[in-house]
Amino acid sequence: MPHRYRGRMEHEHLHTARLELSPPTTADVAAIHAACQDADLQRYTMVPSPYLLEDAERFVELTGRWWAGGTEPTWAIRRGGRLVGMIGLARLDTGAPEIGYWIARDARRQNVAGEAAAAVVDWAFADERLAVERIEWRAVVGNIGSARTARRLGFRYEGLLRQAHVNSLGRADVWIGGLLRHDDRVPQEWPFALG
Repeated sequence: MPHRYRGRMEHEHLHTARLELSPPTTADVAAIHAACQDADLQRYTMVPSPYLLEDAERFVELTGRWWAGGTEPTWAIRRGGRLVGMIGLARLDTGAPEIGYWIARDARRQNVAGEAAAAVVDWAFADERLAVERIEWRAVVGNIGSARTARRLGFRYEGLLRQAHVNSLGRADVWIGGLLRHDDRVPQEWPFALG
């Protein structure tokens, strides 16, 4: 069966109780650049290190192409009109996209990632996207904040991928989890402590 998202997608805005999710724009470049100076964000994600202003400009341009191609819907997470993070679904056109997110340092530990991710999961599993049967989550081993978010959303821990994360800082082991369309979304037991 062909996937529904080959071709252009409309830029969709999502809203939660506290957040607005909308595609990043050139007006977000400075805030993205500032947030991506964080060493933890560089360690746990694929953002370049060092992270230059040109990297933020290129990222915003890429997100427009991803929306146009129907492959990677990506939203800026905004609270009170201020950019506090980024979230997206990589490879939506495969039917098993990977959810990824980062939160600016001053907005962490406030359930911003969980609230935004719940909205994106609902969007991905909506009836008009029936080709999406599974969402994957991956995080560098040690990224407890991301793991807590995934667990709260009902992701099942599925294993360890050795040295699977590669960024400009080197290689690292990766945790992987999955959530199926018809899974209940209650927190699951995971085989390691999340604090």
